[in-house]
Amino acid sequence: MGLGIRTACRRTFRSALFALGYHVAPQTDTATLITLLRKLRPRDCGIDLIRVGSEHDGGYLIPDDLEAIEYCFSPGVNTSVDFESQLADRGIKSFLADYSVTSPPILRAEFTFDRMFLGPFDKGHWFTLSTWKDKYLSGYQGELILQMDIEGFEYETILTTPLDVLRQFRILIIEFHGMDRLFDSFMFARLSSCFEKLLELFHVVHIHPNNSGEAIVRGEIEIPEMMEFTFLNKSRVKEATPAFRFPHQLDRDNSLTARRLVLADCWHSHCEANRRY
Repeated sequence: MGLGIRTACRRTFRSALFALGYHVAPQTDTATLITLLRKLRPRDCGIDLIRVGSEHDGGYLIPDDLEAIEYCFSPGVNTSVDFESQLADRGIKSFLADYSVTSPPILRAEFTFDRMFLGPFDKGHWFTLSTWKDKYLSGYQGELILQMDIEGFEYETILTTPLDVLRQFRILIIEFHGMDRLFDSFMFARLSSCFEKLLELFHVVHIHPNNSGEAIVRGEIEIPEMMEFTFLNKSRVKEATPAFRFPHQLDRDNSLTARRLVLADCWHSHCEANRRY
């Protein structure tokens, strides 16, 4: 088949898929993917992980390093505030934000709620993390927690947040959506830039695949659509070594009805794919 015929066939195929609501894009090469996964490998920072929140969806593994933390910022409320309630039981107050609900499902004196979306700009019912923090804690120098589940806007939010603001957070718990788009070479640049920015200041200490979504597999690389990452500020770490417990004994499925997902070997530095690239 000549080059012209192959090009015409590709165009016809792409047009047909586009008409069905799909967009075809070049794939990210395997070596590039593996390089990022190596950087994101969870680290053992010498601090035990504890589970805070519900037994299933809404519960997260975080470092047992909460001493002297007074405040948590928690955008994305939905129907559960188990995480924030358990922090409140430990004396940590939470600022919550979500425009999609009129209030948290339960009210506590330790909760301050804004009916706003967190995002990359200040306009209408949107505000930035910097604006939100300054609204309540302008000039505050203590360390904070961020627990963020904002349905895909986490990338723009992180990329537009100044490093000096991120630096104030001791612990980040972020649910990343659309992680399978790492396979798309165009989207890879955006998503990987977000992770590279976080890795300037934080170690990844835990990753949990959310089994409410599917996992996309290409060869030995498996990337779930949704993944919960826990980060610890490097200022809290004396030594970081690769972690080997996958899944962690405190991990639980987000959904009791969906197929179980565990962190695939491609996220471990000792797997065959990592050895080759």
